[in-house]
Amino acid sequence: MMSGVTSATGSASCRFAQHFVVCGLDTETGLEPEELNNHSKSVNCRICESFEQSPIRRSFRSKVLAHYPESTDRSPFNRDAVNMLCMPRGLSFRSQTDRRDSRFHSFTVARDDGTHSYGFVHMYYEEVTSAQITAAMQTLHQMHHVEHHSTSSSSRSTSSASSPSTSSMDSLVSSLDESDAASLVERPLLACLGCTVGSFQPARDTLYVSKALCLLTPLPFLLAARHFLSQLHQAVTSHAAPPLPLESYIHNILYEVPAPPPGRSLRFHGVQGPIVCQQPGPEELPLGDYPLGEAFSLLGVENLVRLLTSVLLETQILLYSQDYQRLMTVAEGITTLLFPFQWQHIYLPLLPAPLHHLLDAPVPFLMGIQRRDGAQRSTLELSNESNLCFVDIDNHRVDPPEDLPLFPDQLELIQEVNEVLLRFGLQPYGGSTTTKPAPAAPPCLSSLVLEDLMEDRRNGNLGGEELAVLERLQALARRCGGGGMAGGKTLGRAFEEEEEELKAAKMNVQLREVFAGRFTSMFGRYEEFVIHSASDLESWLGNREGTSNFDKGSFLSAQPTTHLHFLSRFLETAMFSSFVDSKVLSRWADQEPLQRVFDRRLERERLYNTLEDDPGNRLYRKCTVLHESGHWEAPLTSPTSIILWFPVQAMERRLLKADHTAIHPHLLDMRIGQGRHQQGCFPRLQADVLAQGHHTNKILCQSKLLDPSPSAVTQTQRGFVEGLLRECRVKTRHMLMERMGKESVELGQGEANITGLQENRLIHSLCDLLERTWGHGLQLKQVSRMDGQADGRGTQPNKLFVQTMSGDLGEVGQARAWIHLALEKKLLSQHLKLLLANHDLIRQLYKPYAFLLCEEEREQFLFHLLSLNTVDYLCFTRKFTSISIPYRVVITPMKKLSIAMTMSNPWVCVSGELGDSGVRQIPKNTQEIIFQCQNLGRLSTLQLGQENSGLLAKCLVDCVIVHNEITGHTYRFPCGRWLGKGVGDGSLERVLIGQLVSPGGEEDSGRWTGTPPEQGSPPQSGRTGSLGSLSRSNKLSSAQVQEDTREAVNNLVKHFHKAEQERGNLTALLCGEGGLVRSLEQFLLHGFKSSRLFQRSVFIWDFVEKVVVSMETADQMGDLRESTELCDSLCHYANAINASPRNIGKEGKFQLLVCLGVRDRLLPQWLHLLAECHLTAVQYEKSALVRDRAAVHTLSRVLHTLHEFPIALETALVKGVDL
Repeated sequence: MMSGVTSATGSASCRFAQHFVVCGLDTETGLEPEELNNHSKSVNCRICESFEQSPIRRSFRSKVLAHYPESTDRSPFNRDAVNMLCMPRGLSFRSQTDRRDSRFHSFTVARDDGTHSYGFVHMYYEEVTSAQITAAMQTLHQMHHVEHHSTSSSSRSTSSASSPSTSSMDSLVSSLDESDAASLVERPLLACLGCTVGSFQPARDTLYVSKALCLLTPLPFLLAARHFLSQLHQAVTSHAAPPLPLESYIHNILYEVPAPPPGRSLRFHGVQGPIVCQQPGPEELPLGDYPLGEAFSLLGVENLVRLLTSVLLETQILLYSQDYQRLMTVAEGITTLLFPFQWQHIYLPLLPAPLHHLLDAPVPFLMGIQRRDGAQRSTLELSNESNLCFVDIDNHRVDPPEDLPLFPDQLELIQEVNEVLLRFGLQPYGGSTTTKPAPAAPPCLSSLVLEDLMEDRRNGNLGGEELAVLERLQALARRCGGGGMAGGKTLGRAFEEEEEELKAAKMNVQLREVFAGRFTSMFGRYEEFVIHSASDLESWLGNREGTSNFDKGSFLSAQPTTHLHFLSRFLETAMFSSFVDSKVLSRWADQEPLQRVFDRRLERERLYNTLEDDPGNRLYRKCTVLHESGHWEAPLTSPTSIILWFPVQAMERRLLKADHTAIHPHLLDMRIGQGRHQQGCFPRLQADVLAQGHHTNKILCQSKLLDPSPSAVTQTQRGFVEGLLRECRVKTRHMLMERMGKESVELGQGEANITGLQENRLIHSLCDLLERTWGHGLQLKQVSRMDGQADGRGTQPNKLFVQTMSGDLGEVGQARAWIHLALEKKLLSQHLKLLLANHDLIRQLYKPYAFLLCEEEREQFLFHLLSLNTVDYLCFTRKFTSISIPYRVVITPMKKLSIAMTMSNPWVCVSGELGDSGVRQIPKNTQEIIFQCQNLGRLSTLQLGQENSGLLAKCLVDCVIVHNEITGHTYRFPCGRWLGKGVGDGSLERVLIGQLVSPGGEEDSGRWTGTPPEQGSPPQSGRTGSLGSLSRSNKLSSAQVQEDTREAVNNLVKHFHKAEQERGNLTALLCGEGGLVRSLEQFLLHGFKSSRLFQRSVFIWDFVEKVVVSMETADQMGDLRESTELCDSLCHYANAINASPRNIGKEGKFQLLVCLGVRDRLLPQWLHLLAECHLTAVQYEKSALVRDRAAVHTLSRVLHTLHEFPIALETALVKGVDL
């Protein structure tokens, strides 16, 4: 590729840098104390900037001394924001006895349009030459000395037991940063620590103050900016003057150095040598200069994956470290791993003290704060920690929120990342790197060798590549002082540093490709589920809030079960919604760059057939990476690897050989005397020279988040309040729409668009919203105090039960359990209103801008929550499965036969989604029982029975009522049949199918204090007629009977085609109203003859038994014409059912035969046997369906469709049958 000289005479977006800034001490305004607001003081361990600290250890206000280009109306420059981020702790002073190491950190600022600008800061200490500042520091020290001794004397006179310097020592040590602490170790501690440590005497000491050089860029050119600022600082501290005035280099970087084009590299010149930067190509991942290897070493692979999961689920992320650059390294590292998604919320990896009020933000955020020495997390007072992921970088800890799901294939991903880190010699478990013997340094080049090379250059004996190498060697030699420097840095060490940078860049690419491969695997077919409902952009924008752009239910049903917990929550995040919106918008506008790269990767994967046809059964595929030798680990055609194409080699080529060269720095038209070098002092730059470029920058026109003024803080918090209310409206509307869609399906009125998993996800997001709302503006962590003092007597039963549920639940878990229970009982809005009734307590606990103190918004919030009472939820019942629940069971007899209530030792066994209660004996002479057992989930069946105690023990049972004493749900189990010998079908045990009657509520909880009112007799067409008997009049037409049968089978088919998480109760589809058993009963009853007098009940089981006897007799006589194997199976099953110790009656036996036939795929064959038996012509009329060959054949084909599904029967149905 040809190398050319380029310039940056276009817009600012095409330039490498946008602003150059100098921050430090303004000698004209003097020393101003750094003011910290109350919140920042509490967050930073309540450090008090007072006279207890030596003046030289205090923080003073810094200012922007110079910035280029200057502000214009079209390009405003936010001086306060840049100053806060360049020097977050303000000015620091040092004396000649203190360590004065220079430091580097970076920051990022989000603009209103969602883009970011990056700042790179080189901070160093410069000698104070102002006599006014020196005198002011001496005066402050004298005042401190007097105040300190005055306080110490008073302390000694008050208590001789307390040390006079103890409090001063604690205050002083707590305020020192890392370099301060190191200085204390080197200095002897004398009797009066408060006066000797940090003392200052102008005649004896030299005073130094911090100064910051900052470069603002549109892209994260970390290494290039760091090298440029480092060379600039070295030129200032060097004995010799630089070849050109510093203005030449700054003018060059601002106006003449362009940003490298995509897929190309650029070489430009700093003060001491060339610097190379590069930008990835259009097919590669976006630029990411921050070292991922360092982030993994700081936290460990498992912790960083856990942090990535928290970021993807948009929890609140708080980074914590003493080192500013560590905060940025982790924040930028984790956000680069999000590809193809982007963080959509507050992003401030470096949060200055004046902006600590943003920690109250009730929205997802990713922020970082500096740790003061000795501070721990317990000293921080954060208003809301329920959804907080706290990252203690220095201690290598990540504390995620409760109930954080695992990242899909997390163990395999961690193993793969470990392999990449080990390949580069890094310890994968975090905290440190592996100790490897240092590679032998290349031999140092002597000045003679360099002179020979220079001679060859002058003689024209060196080509283009050799000239580039020579420039590199010259720059390294200058940086190393010809062969060595005071710090011991040799030319070999400089080479080693460049190799380390290249190695880190290669590791960045490979690590990012591993995570990009994971998202490619998970969302490889996302386009198939994008919904394009609008015909034009205007209509889509108009209905955006109420329109779903992604078929989440279908997408989740195609995913592996182990991934659903994570994916169901991730699909609700703003970053995924933004990603899908961008895909929809691409129909009318240019596609977003990140999405374009991702889609092209998917096209390439499809081209090479690496995407799975069945995502639900996908295997983990490793991302093939390169060894340092450049060979593939696996062949390109490997079916178990996602191919990593060329990005590693392309990046390496760009760094080793620059594609373009920027214009060299040159002498500017400066006034005489300007640019004079003074060692150790950064000069006052000539502003008119540096303002000659184009003023088209749009840097730092960002949101008002960086404005710490009271009016801006109020406006920001007001925006949070409005955002919470808007989120509540949207979320409750979404929950209602999806839940109503589910209920319409249960009523047979539509198609479902919500699964059980989706419902859990929606309620989890509601809990998160409530936690953020209650935590907004909270001054103290005293939620329990609020709960105790508020007039919430109606909430106490729920609260007490939740507190005694389980010892495993923390405070957050108990709060969420309480929300689940209140929502299920339809009392959430009412309970929250009770908690907010104590207005004085609310004002005491919350700051003035808190959401709960905004009366109008609070009332609207409660109204939106009240709307959730229109639908039913079982969120508490289905989530907290291991708790113990009290149930009340009441047996209700027929009203018109109230005297027929004689039962002998009755018992019940209640079954639900999660298990059964076991047999529970009902006390004598009562009709109800209360028992406690592990949560049964949604109830499905109930077994009701009594002992065989003669003909007098009989009861005509209308129904059985079961009441959940905690959630208030009431289930009705219709019966309408006799229980006892010699009556009905002679059953002593019934298996009843339940239905949820009432969602319950506090107002209903006292209704079942005794026997409930007896129910009226159900209609004859209801479920309470005798199953399998002729007592129900045979009025249904043949067409209606056939339609009911097809509908029952169709419901079973739809049941198994749903995702496992959203399937309903199979027993109800088999045995309930409109189920398969009832429809087959109607089929076999159609045209049945009754030879008994007065039309007494005749049961289908009687006919089945006669057929079985006939077959067994024919088999013995050798006259059996049907298949012996089929006949044997029917006889075997019928005899086994009759031999069961359970006395379930003729109706129960027929029901059991149908269920076993469906389970074992024998029902269609048995139907043919019954139809072809000679007894059928005797027992049925000629018009009966069972005698219609076409009808029997059609029904058999319909039943055959159930053979492909695995049907598992409840224990309550098959108990006691030995098959």
